[in-house]
Amino acid sequence: MVRSTASVDAHVLIVGGGGTGGALAHDLTLRGLRVTLVERGEFTSGTTGRHHGLLHSGARYAVNDRDSAVECIEENRILRRIAPGSFEENDGLFVGVTDEDMDYLPAFLEGCEASGIPTQVLGPEQALRLEPLLNPDLKVAVRVPDATMDAMRMPLRFFATARANGAELLNHVAVTELGTSAGRVVDATVRDVVTGIETTVEADLVVNATGPWSGQVARMAGVDVPIRPSPGVMLAVRGRLCNMVINRLHGSGDGDIIVPQRALSVVGTSSWVVEDPDDLDVPPDHVARMIEEGSKLIPAVRDAPFRAAWSAARPLIGSRDADSGRELSRTFKTIDHASDDGVAGFVTITGGKATTLRGMAEVCADTVVRVLGLDAPCRTRETVLLPHTEFYAA
Repeated sequence: MVRSTASVDAHVLIVGGGGTGGALAHDLTLRGLRVTLVERGEFTSGTTGRHHGLLHSGARYAVNDRDSAVECIEENRILRRIAPGSFEENDGLFVGVTDEDMDYLPAFLEGCEASGIPTQVLGPEQALRLEPLLNPDLKVAVRVPDATMDAMRMPLRFFATARANGAELLNHVAVTELGTSAGRVVDATVRDVVTGIETTVEADLVVNATGPWSGQVARMAGVDVPIRPSPGVMLAVRGRLCNMVINRLHGSGDGDIIVPQRALSVVGTSSWVVEDPDDLDVPPDHVARMIEEGSKLIPAVRDAPFRAAWSAARPLIGSRDADSGRELSRTFKTIDHASDDGVAGFVTITGGKATTLRGMAEVCADTVVRVLGLDAPCRTRETVLLPHTEFYAA
């Protein structure tokens, strides 16, 4: 692969080895920067490796979160192009089962049209021909271009390509301190969590890409990031109960999506807020709610053999007074702490979702090169990624 030659002397340290960090490492190496990425655990072991594996069409956000809807459909199309073979392009159905769902239909169709999301309205018989296990009492279904993916393999394509282009990727390396001088972040103290050995990594700029942990890392630099970790419980049952992604035709709620993953069906998700994204549990009543609500879409969920339940923290941006987290946008934000907080050499990228990882990285990388005074355009929209197997081949 051919990289840009903007400035091989500029060194960026990325903190966080989830999908966003991997996509950012890929973007910055293509622009010619030297990149070191550190992750305290295994790559993708945080929120990235725990979501249900949905490539969003954006329809889920089309009524109440239009910015997120537009981001999703744009990145949906780009990812299919640059990561061929990573997705099961199975589409999705938004299913109406109550009169209240039908009342939601006009706003849903209008929101999708305004966001550029194609839709096809199906009657009950048409929907049941596509998905025979749907609730037989459904009233309508709307087809949208959702897709499914492996939550870890798709991001590994970004890691593999970044490393092939010169990025240094270090897992099981935790940042314990950010060093500042004259109002500028200049280095990071990192500890190998296996050996306990600490070293100092100097950088021209440090990017905080730690998702729900971004508030904790930002405090090391003496700044505040308005992040609200919002966990959600997901449930996997045995059996592929649907071949398309099945969504409830209403505003975002608990247990209103079923995602087929190989021989399993993943039902999600609940939502609450916490202070510490490491303080996660799987409340039994949330699991029961996934079964109850999921069975309204596909009745077979109720009797399907249980496989697993887990939780993951979403990195939502907004007030810490948020109740459940559902009222907060799923969009993302890049913060240049020099302009926002008077702390130079430090940038945070947070929010968003797996579908928008490349777009998030592009916006953040644009900020990075601007701060460093470089002229290096983004090239990730068209650069086809290496297969995920290349990550293990190196």
